[in-house]
Amino acid sequence: MNKIDPSTLDLKDKVVTIKRVTKVVKGGRTFRFAALVVVGDENGHVGVGLGKAAEIPEAIRKGKEDAKKNMIYIEKNEVDSLYHEITGHFGAASVLLKPAPDGTGVIAGGPVRVVLELAGIRNVRTKSLGSNNKRNVVNATINGLSSIKTPEQVARLRGKSLEELLG
Repeated sequence: MNKIDPSTLDLKDKVVTIKRVTKVVKGGRTFRFAALVVVGDENGHVGVGLGKAAEIPEAIRKGKEDAKKNMIYIEKNEVDSLYHEITGHFGAASVLLKPAPDGTGVIAGGPVRVVLELAGIRNVRTKSLGSNNKRNVVNATINGLSSIKTPEQVARLRGKSLEELLG
């Protein structure tokens, strides 16, 4: 897979969740923050990252940097939807992603919606199955999106022409 250079893209970012994590030490409790951040250009490029720091803005900045390192590219069809139905898995979370006709919009829950909107997918139906852990749901969505194949890729894999495949 080709490496994506995030410096050439006009990236937007959204914070999915911020968790306060406590560590109990001899002198009391120390608080740190973990920020789950999704970045994308709304044109097929999307990435997810986790940042941890003592202050919230620093955790968000680290999450953005991590997300830029983990970018993927998603092929979309002519109505900004998916080519086929796919289920993404990560941990105990599964996300079902179904293509939808033009005008449907993004029918998705919180974490999945953020990833799809920043990826530029505008017509899709989804269902989150299994765990509701936001980090695992986001990673399951990325996993599903990264395994989508275009009709051209399927034809090449089967050794057929696109016309033979589509009839």
